[in-house]
Amino acid sequence: MTDNFRAGAGRLCLDFIRTLRYRGTPSETEELPDAAAWGAWIDRFGPFATPVRPASAGDARAVREAIHELLTASARPSVRQRLNRAAALPVPAPSLTPSGELRWQAADPASAMLALLARDALELVTSPEFARVRRCEGARCGALFLDTSRPGTRRWCSMGVCGNQAKKSAHRAKAGLGS
Repeated sequence: MTDNFRAGAGRLCLDFIRTLRYRGTPSETEELPDAAAWGAWIDRFGPFATPVRPASAGDARAVREAIHELLTASARPSVRQRLNRAAALPVPAPSLTPSGELRWQAADPASAMLALLARDALELVTSPEFARVRRCEGARCGALFLDTSRPGTRRWCSMGVCGNQAKKSAHRAKAGLGS
């Protein structure tokens, strides 16, 4: 189980699809191999105050791949149906505790999280923001992110990681040319 899930893609659904790290490369890494990892992801990104312990991660991986296909290609009817079904699941409901704290609850927190993720993806793909979804130009990365920069020219999912690596590589290449 990993607790080093990446955040900061700009939308919850984009952070979620990054759980297949280095997608399409020889370094591809599954970050949701089992129910414990899916629960850890929900605990980090979800609205629930208590730990979530799902029975499996299979539905999560299937919804993740459907979201990725929706955002990167013309989604097949079966993909749209899967996301529509997930989006129709009950979402977490807010409640106020006796001490005045807001808590989120669901009969099935893992399914409720899938509903939130599917709804976020459907909203994103039908919004003007979708035009600002970019693929990271990092040599090994390729993650999707929402470019919220004013000019809309952001190139990397993370300046601290992918951007820094690209700049180091460019500097080394320039130095190696004898400049």
